[in-house]
Amino acid sequence: MDLELKDKVALVTGGGRGVGRGVCLRLAAEGAKLVVNDFHARRAERVAAEVREQGGQAIAVEADITDLAAVRAMVARATEELGPIDILVNNAGIPARREGEEVKGGWEDFHTSEPESWQRMIDLNMYGTMNCTHAVLQGMVERRGGKIISVMSEAGRVGEAKLAAYSGAKAGMLGFSKAIAREVGKHCINVNVVALGAVDAKEVPFEQLSESAQQRTKKMFKSYPIGRGLQRLSRASDVADAIAFLASGRAQYITGQVLGLSGGFAMP
Repeated sequence: MDLELKDKVALVTGGGRGVGRGVCLRLAAEGAKLVVNDFHARRAERVAAEVREQGGQAIAVEADITDLAAVRAMVARATEELGPIDILVNNAGIPARREGEEVKGGWEDFHTSEPESWQRMIDLNMYGTMNCTHAVLQGMVERRGGKIISVMSEAGRVGEAKLAAYSGAKAGMLGFSKAIAREVGKHCINVNVVALGAVDAKEVPFEQLSESAQQRTKKMFKSYPIGRGLQRLSRASDVADAIAFLASGRAQYITGQVLGLSGGFAMP
């Protein structure tokens, strides 16, 4: 199936690793020109280099998406070098670790958490999504077309204990996206969301896991019906395939929707 993505310009935030990297490679394989954004320049450049090595076009842009001026500068550079943004994938979702910064491990009860951690989560997920959307939307309106896909977590739909700020920020992304979809549908712009569960970054086959890792994974399978059947958690490629479809000309009549890519973790 031709997804009609050849020569479309796609901006992927948090594209330097994991799901973001998978999305970049998948869109590039369909002929899109990639703007690989990441907080860390080296990550972005590695993925952009992968795209170029495979015969695609890509530039790497280091930018903190919580900074609107930096986002506007990124979009201006991308437009100058590759052309106007046709596709925006709001993928960045976990606050980046700054050099020399100590990162607390594990989740925490909200009543023992600190406002600084809430602020960073909300800044990235809510304001980051709003900043990037605002920076590309005027051009999409003028050109009467565009695709915006935001990546949230099922925690935003069902809530997750010890992840209150994260769950709230992701839920905010969904409400924001639905509102924008209602605003810009008249301009032929599609705005959708994908909701993720646990994603296996290493993609090690179940039978190759250690015994202890197999036991942990079996416990997780209880929450993922299709995972039990496939004997795996979701992968970046699963997410990338769905985003490529939503970004394509084959999804013209889909907008304001949230697609669960969590193997049945949530069935609202």
